[in-house]
Amino acid sequence: MHISLCTYGFQYITMAVDDLLTGFLRDARAWERKATNIPQAALAIEINPVDSAGSATKKRGIVVRSTSELDEFNRILSNQKLVELARNLDQVNPKQKEATTIGASDVFEI
Repeated sequence: MHISLCTYGFQYITMAVDDLLTGFLRDARAWERKATNIPQAALAIEINPVDSAGSATKKRGIVVRSTSELDEFNRILSNQKLVELARNLDQVNPKQKEATTIGASDVFEI
């Protein structure tokens, strides 16, 4: 499991929301995070599973900002119905191959 600390905050918008969002949508890379200008940043924990090489398996993990959030995630993740749903997904989804390191020439660019 990959666990990291990250900062989060909110940005006060000085231009039209539509213009800001349109510009970010147009110019941002896939899954890019945008820094904010609020000086009161806070810390959070990001939990992300890792593969056999130790690399994070998700672009984003579960972000926990407080003990109460962690308690709530624990309550949700331990729900037997969620466990059963995940097992059903295992049965119907295609099997995942073991992650391997690929070179730049092995990447199929679209």
